[in-house]
Amino acid sequence: MNKPILPLVREVFALGLIGLFFYLFLFVDFHDISFNVPSELLTVNTMFLSILLEAIPFILLGVFISALIQTFVSEDFIKRVLPKNAIVALLPAALLGAIFPICECAIVPIVRRLMKKGMPLHLGVVFLVGAPILNPVVFASTFYAFGTEQHIAYARMGLAFILSIVIGFIIYLVFKNKDQLKIKQEIIVNHSHGSESVGKLKSTLYHASDEFFEMGKFLILGAFISSLFQTFLDRTLLTEIGSNDILSPAIMMAFGYILSLCSEADAFVAASFSGSFTTGSLLAFLVYGPMLDLKNTIMLFAFFKAKFVAAFIVIVTVVVYLSILVYQQFFL
Repeated sequence: MNKPILPLVREVFALGLIGLFFYLFLFVDFHDISFNVPSELLTVNTMFLSILLEAIPFILLGVFISALIQTFVSEDFIKRVLPKNAIVALLPAALLGAIFPICECAIVPIVRRLMKKGMPLHLGVVFLVGAPILNPVVFASTFYAFGTEQHIAYARMGLAFILSIVIGFIIYLVFKNKDQLKIKQEIIVNHSHGSESVGKLKSTLYHASDEFFEMGKFLILGAFISSLFQTFLDRTLLTEIGSNDILSPAIMMAFGYILSLCSEADAFVAASFSGSFTTGSLLAFLVYGPMLDLKNTIMLFAFFKAKFVAAFIVIVTVVVYLSILVYQQFFL
């Protein structure tokens, strides 16, 4: 008898905490509080809130798209639209990423849902790494941010498209499309408000609500860890080695991973480094960060098997780094 009540209590409590957060953020002036807080902690707080507030709208977008997929897209439909040949299917999977304006904050729940609906693992990975970059919003922001160096925008799109296919192909060779999702019981199954009784619209809202609270805790943890790195990382060390063609791409990849910026905004941060870092290292930052950062790493470990996530991290890191070295050698 208590089982149906517990999810409701949990959701009401979570909504109350969110309401309290926004009330404190909007209406309470913490400058009037008399106790002294170390400046580093204030910086952590500012960074944490900025990352969280930047990411929440995209998480909401992601969970709603995920819920729509759950409600309206059948397993048979996915099997019909995808090419039967696993290798041939890599190209349309990469092109699919160019349709949706989704950043890396929102892509994990969408890919997870598509895989549950029957999308093969390697195609889900193509979408996972490609969609946050291959969309019109990211191209426009990169094109505008770099002004006279607009070739960087085209290079970013080209590298992301090619590398998403390469990474998907390697994942296919390594895992042979074995299921790598963690087995998790769907909370929505136990709700008394199933889709048959309340209709598809309410079912979509219930799915989105469940997924938002499930994803939200990992977003908060990732944002907090990222804010600690941003506050205490010595950035002067980065600029000292920014002109090295071998080291600077690796440094900027690490920087992109730690900062955990949304792909719609990271081009403006990269442009601020253009005087200190090589073009290749800036591209490394712009390609690697949206594919893999602290926030989505924590989400990946939460919903995928650890062995797969570890292999995914290594594959993405090695492929991006080597591709940047090749690009520097032949195109710069």
